[in-house]
Amino acid sequence: MTTGSGTVLVVEDEESIADVLAIALRYHRFEVMIAGTVREGLALAERTRPDVALLDVMLPDGDGRALGRELRERRPDLALVFLTARDSPAEIVGALGFGDDYITKPFNIDEVVARITAVLRRTRPADVLPQRPPLRYGDLELDETTYSVRRAGRTVELTPTEYALLRFLVRNGGRIVPKEQLLRHVWQYEHTPPESTVVETYISYLRRKLDALGPPVITTRRGVGYGLA
Repeated sequence: MTTGSGTVLVVEDEESIADVLAIALRYHRFEVMIAGTVREGLALAERTRPDVALLDVMLPDGDGRALGRELRERRPDLALVFLTARDSPAEIVGALGFGDDYITKPFNIDEVVARITAVLRRTRPADVLPQRPPLRYGDLELDETTYSVRRAGRTVELTPTEYALLRFLVRNGGRIVPKEQLLRHVWQYEHTPPESTVVETYISYLRRKLDALGPPVITTRRGVGYGLA
């Protein structure tokens, strides 16, 4: 049985779905809190400080994506996973712009547990030591204690997944990292989804944030992968 490690805030207004999610997550030894509205979700997150929020997009008193943005502003380290029946590319890309994963309904409960476990694994890496020195590459500096990033001395605000992706590129220096390797090490995918564009999407997010502070730093080897200049 998978052993969970962390607290999950589930914000879902359909009680039957919320119950199934809670039972499955608790079976896998996660602590679970349930909210049915945006207001309840904000209050619970403030009181209990969960490690990951599993958010339905359509809630009775608001939009789950807006809730996710509010939670991320309050807690930059909080992982966000969206759960929704909306599956258009625009919806998915929009949510992944600041979230860490996106699961469509109807869903497989084992997949939900696996996705949450993977998100926590990459946003709270177990191999980080409290006194570990910063990672540096060129004018980039990654603080492994606070998970903060600076470029040319200026702070770069990254989501947990963006940080995990940049850290893996930095650890590989100037080498080109194949897309399949990024999916395995950053997103914990055992089998590469052939249609997945998640790497390209997150590379574009990193470029937008990093290039605003200096020359382009991420290079592309078409048909192969990505690296640092």
